[in-house]
Amino acid sequence: MANQRMTQTQLVRSLAEGNEVNNKTARGFLETLASMAIAEVKKNGVFVLPGIGRLVRVDRKARMGRNPATGEAIKIPAKKVVKFRVAKAAKDAIVPPKKK
Repeated sequence: MANQRMTQTQLVRSLAEGNEVNNKTARGFLETLASMAIAEVKKNGVFVLPGIGRLVRVDRKARMGRNPATGEAIKIPAKKVVKFRVAKAAKDAIVPPKKK
């Protein structure tokens, strides 16, 4: 059970306790942050969460691929995808860099 992830309810409670507000306010903050992030990525292609990372929209080019079952060449169309790029400070705090 040590590998259980934090649920949304636990996150809301933790935010509420840490900022001394009620759960309803904390949940509203979380929902506003999520909708703001989505709107900002749609509009500008990037949303930055300082100290954590950035949500980025990336354009993928059309390319040729292979059907693994038949080996037949197929065309993969261009598309837009969303990626999350972790900030260096957060990455180093979670997985410390190796000393040389």
